[in-house]
Amino acid sequence: MGSYELIKGDDNGVGDVKKTYITVEDGFKEGEAELANENAQFRENSVKNGQKNVISVSDSPLQQRLVSLDVFRGVTVALMILVDHAGGVISAINHSPWNGLTLADFVMPFFLFMVGVSLGLTYKKLPNKIVATRRAILRALKLLFLGLMLQGGYFHGVNDLTYGVDLNRIRWMGILQRIAIAYFLAAICEIWLKTDDDAKCGLDLVKKYRGQLLVGFVLSALYMSLLYGLYVPDWEYQIPVDGSSNATKTFSVKCGVRGDTGPACNAVGYIDRTLMGLQHLYRKPTYARTKHCSINSPDYGPLPSGAPSWCQAPFDPEGLLSTVMAVVTCLIGLHYGHILVHFKDHKERILQFTIPSFCLVVLGFLLDLCGMHLNKVLYSFSYTCVTAGAAGIFFAGTYVLVDVYGYRRPTIAAEWMGMHALMIYILATCTVVPVFLQGFYWKTPHNNILSLIGVGS
Repeated sequence: MGSYELIKGDDNGVGDVKKTYITVEDGFKEGEAELANENAQFRENSVKNGQKNVISVSDSPLQQRLVSLDVFRGVTVALMILVDHAGGVISAINHSPWNGLTLADFVMPFFLFMVGVSLGLTYKKLPNKIVATRRAILRALKLLFLGLMLQGGYFHGVNDLTYGVDLNRIRWMGILQRIAIAYFLAAICEIWLKTDDDAKCGLDLVKKYRGQLLVGFVLSALYMSLLYGLYVPDWEYQIPVDGSSNATKTFSVKCGVRGDTGPACNAVGYIDRTLMGLQHLYRKPTYARTKHCSINSPDYGPLPSGAPSWCQAPFDPEGLLSTVMAVVTCLIGLHYGHILVHFKDHKERILQFTIPSFCLVVLGFLLDLCGMHLNKVLYSFSYTCVTAGAAGIFFAGTYVLVDVYGYRRPTIAAEWMGMHALMIYILATCTVVPVFLQGFYWKTPHNNILSLIGVGS
């Protein structure tokens, strides 16, 4: 556990024995040694200044969690469980088949946002950037490996004697892989792309972290230029014929366009098909629930007559290009972590939380009205703005309720869920294990995310 100051009041440069500390799960352990050194220095200065009654400050200060982050995590966990288990019954809360925004579409951005907030606290002070970088790399590799184990196709039916995984069909991307990439890039930005300047206002914050802001703008520009400027040619795919182990049926998809954001001819799918191959993509895409591809839309169902040729094509909702904007969501959360670190007054923090949040939400909906639709699968720019802004608003409200006014009793269940996410994950997957034993692919990939809740937090 790493300890980090929850700034309350002005720092007089000597030290305040009444300071409280927040504990960030899996935090940067070097911070503990630094705090211990600060406490030792305080005792030494007190003696030199002739103070007779020196209050001994423990090298392991009293630790207090940032409760609002736990509550936010717990509520998001509850939301994830709700949409995973009730989404198939209540289509209004299930993932949108293509354009649009539903309750389920907030889950992934909220987790990415929390990862960013936690990174801002974890890397508040860095005694050794090289060590911090190594740890970030190691954690990212662990998450990538775990993601490949959970979503790469290692699970087989009880009658399948094939061990391991078929590397010709392994799914390279997934929930954990996406968050690992976002975590790593955001951590590198936080470790290396910040100045030593003090930040006493919003403009100072922009100046101090201008390198990180530049990365966010570059990633957004890269995404937009590829999504709307990349030429997507015609393509084809094959699916097995029912009742035959070797026979396949080939479908051709006509494209030859630029800037298309429909299911068939978008640049996100084209990049994944080109770089990873169709055989490595998710085989049950959400657009199979659109009215073009399902008679039971917005649920899965049989193909309607005259269904487009692309309806049965693989498409990865955690693709390479869409992950670029997932990194941007993490960087936005990182900014909110900076607000917690650098601003000491509750009112100032709340102001810094809410203004950019509402601006992001308004910008996102305006872009949607102008034709840049909200789309979770493509992780569109408008979707990034709306969901990150909503995460900021929800976090600000939670912070006011829990950390400012101290109303912990109404949120005690959510706080507990946030602090015991891994245990909840194990309990939640007890009902999914039989699905593995029957040889089905994991129906709801968001179940995997619970093992990642503590990333950088």
